[in-house]
Amino acid sequence: MWRRSLTTAAYNKKWDAIVVGGGHNGLIAAAYLARAGLSVAVLERRHIIGGAAVTEELIPGFRFSRCSYLLSLLRPQIIRELELKRHGMKLLKPIASSFTPSLDGRYLLLGQSKEQDYSQICKFSKRDADAYFRYEAQLQKFCKFMNFLLDSLTPETLHGSASTVDWLRYKLQKSKFWTQCLRQMLYLGQKDMVDFMELLLSPTSKVLDKWFESNLLKATLAGDAITGSMMNINSPGSGYVLLHHVMGETDGDRNIWSHVEGGMGAVSLAISEAAKEAGAHIETNTEVLQVLVEDSGRANGVLLADGTKLHSSVVLSNATPYKTFMELVPQDCLPVEFLRTIKYSDYTSGTTKINVAVDKLPQFHCCKLNHAEICPQHTATIHIGSESMGEIRSACQDACNGLPSQRPVMEMTIPSSLDNTISPPGKHVISLFTQYTPYKPSNGSWEDAAYRESYAQSCFKLIEEYVPGFCSSVIGYDMLTPPDLEREIGLTGGNIFHGAMGLDSLFLMRPVKGWSNHRTPIRDLYLCGSGSHPGGGVMGAPGRNAARVVLQDFKKHSQ
Repeated sequence: MWRRSLTTAAYNKKWDAIVVGGGHNGLIAAAYLARAGLSVAVLERRHIIGGAAVTEELIPGFRFSRCSYLLSLLRPQIIRELELKRHGMKLLKPIASSFTPSLDGRYLLLGQSKEQDYSQICKFSKRDADAYFRYEAQLQKFCKFMNFLLDSLTPETLHGSASTVDWLRYKLQKSKFWTQCLRQMLYLGQKDMVDFMELLLSPTSKVLDKWFESNLLKATLAGDAITGSMMNINSPGSGYVLLHHVMGETDGDRNIWSHVEGGMGAVSLAISEAAKEAGAHIETNTEVLQVLVEDSGRANGVLLADGTKLHSSVVLSNATPYKTFMELVPQDCLPVEFLRTIKYSDYTSGTTKINVAVDKLPQFHCCKLNHAEICPQHTATIHIGSESMGEIRSACQDACNGLPSQRPVMEMTIPSSLDNTISPPGKHVISLFTQYTPYKPSNGSWEDAAYRESYAQSCFKLIEEYVPGFCSSVIGYDMLTPPDLEREIGLTGGNIFHGAMGLDSLFLMRPVKGWSNHRTPIRDLYLCGSGSHPGGGVMGAPGRNAARVVLQDFKKHSQ
């Protein structure tokens, strides 16, 4: 479906831009560049576009969102500007947003209405129910400030010699950014700004302990702070990741994580359709072996694995910073300190994704239901193995000791509860985002089939405690451990964000201090993936912002 063979003319042509990697950010960058009139080629190593946002039928009749599984962070202006809904992207809002079952027979179901949220939390603590909406309101205030940062180009320093005009333009842009930033801070006010800094710098446990007393509620909310990382909820700075996962929206409704009809690959498909409509050329099964760098120190194309050279005015890399600079670029072209920072950045991951095909809808014993009807909890993000903060800490400690968590922390979703296009009638697709699993376990290897099976079964048995009969309902499954995510999807270390999202690797320090504005030490080579500002998730901001920088540079060169 995706293979579009490069013609002889395409091989010989000099492109304005070549994008290495057809993940969602690379496709978004390509769409914006093509809409601006540039000739663009996107080169994807795999047989399918989308990177981590793909839909694959790995078990006959069952279509899995193989890596990313819910949509919320995708910037609304990208949806609007690229007309993604016209290109087929259809979001399916859950009936409830969050469901946490408890082994004692109780449960916490949130996201249906304010009145129901209050009633649900009151089952555990009236004090928490009163505090919950103030907590949500404060996070939404902070999200307004974060929106400004997400959509802004960083006020990076100039590198190399610059003309007087370029220097003045740079000063003006930098002054404009900090003026707008100050305006946002004044809008928050001193008290909220101090609270914001406290959230950014504090451990998640401290933030949630300040607000709430119910263990089940705190553990439910803490899940957002550990997603995709090896970070403990006691780690300073983990509060930011909590905020990162409530910044999104669906059709204007804040903190709503939606399913996508047809799976997450439908998002990438819609973006690619927008890019192709604008004139971009998308090529699959095309591996880039090296970025070509002239003696003058500028990128001018790529070398493919089959030995073909393609030439371009600029190259954008959607690969991780490590892959880009340690494998695709001749290292003698890079400053030693820059290369050292890239090499020793944090790419650790505790994530293993398991996609499961089942022959019946899971029924949670705490809900006291035993029929095939889809209920609000089936459409929600279901939290398994995290009834308390202590359970999350223990799971993380296992991984820090080199062992897969004995009782993994899991986010379970059932996309087929809303989407009847991805599984046969009466059967369902289950997505398990599990933590924590070390890249190199000390007690075995992910290359060992029996070891892999043991971890999968430990996850299924944990679900069985909440869903009697779950293990016997499993038809088959696909599992991606950190090494699998690295090998198949290209995520260094298995890190779904292209690098840790700690405070030391964000904004002006992402991916390297001094190079946060998508430009790199190699002239005409740009980063457009999640390893660049503002970071990971199916957000699209890195791709959109990188395209803006490239277009600025094209405009400057043409003057």
